[in-house]
Amino acid sequence: MTIGRAARRAERERRAREVFGADAGVVLDLLELTEFAWHDCYGEVTPSDQVIDDIFAVAQGTLAGLVRAARLAVEDSRDLRVAADHLRG
Repeated sequence: MTIGRAARRAERERRAREVFGADAGVVLDLLELTEFAWHDCYGEVTPSDQVIDDIFAVAQGTLAGLVRAARLAVEDSRDLRVAADHLRG
């Protein structure tokens, strides 16, 4: 079953609000841009839920961290996973 971009955004909204508060809309916009880049690089519609979780983990609640994590996700999601696992302990 294919889930559209709007549905994915809606699914991610609660978490974005919990972590980033009033900046949740910006977070969702960045995740949407990440999807575009992901598609261009890998031909997949969106990163896996695990990659999205890793992005949130590496961001550590900051917008700057989110930008860096999203870029790393597209560049090399394995490095993102290592960073996220390290932070999770």
